[in-house]
Amino acid sequence: MAMLQHIIAEARACRLCAADLPLGPRPVFIARPGARLLIVGQAPGRRVHETGIPWNDPSGDNLRTWLAIGRDAFYGDARIAIIPAGLCYPGTGAGGDLPPRPECAPRWHPQFRAAMPRVALTLVIGQYAQAYYLGDRRKRTLADTVHAWRDYGPRFFPLPHPSPRNRLWLKRNSWFEQEVVPALRHRVRAVLGLTPA
Repeated sequence: MAMLQHIIAEARACRLCAADLPLGPRPVFIARPGARLLIVGQAPGRRVHETGIPWNDPSGDNLRTWLAIGRDAFYGDARIAIIPAGLCYPGTGAGGDLPPRPECAPRWHPQFRAAMPRVALTLVIGQYAQAYYLGDRRKRTLADTVHAWRDYGPRFFPLPHPSPRNRLWLKRNSWFEQEVVPALRHRVRAVLGLTPA
């Protein structure tokens, strides 16, 4: 517990890439010593940066729907940790938010994981989280990686980003909500020790 509290304090004070962050550093994450489920997204968006609450946006609403976990449990369950690949809002480019800063995940994720040894399942959401955690085990495309979710178990579960901007992707890949979401809910409930929905 003391080790994790030390890492949390260090991460909250991080200024590693401050010069490259348009709104300055504001690391947004939730780390807990008893975490069983680790949710790794890409990086906070502007709204999350402003509120300091991870997944506090329409993407978070979609993610909670996929998981069948209510807002109170999502933020309040001591078995859930939320640590994005990039802890701070990276800014916006022509096509949406910029990628997470490349320095961030290598600097912080190994420390957080070492201090949360009970994590049994890591959701890797979007291409940047998958690149960091799955590396060359990823398939040719994000859709291929998500479709092959069984290949990464039991430790990892790849997901597309739940952004409303991905509606077209979800429409083109209807297998995701038909096949993957039910399996995701089952796996998450098992890891958290919840009764089947």
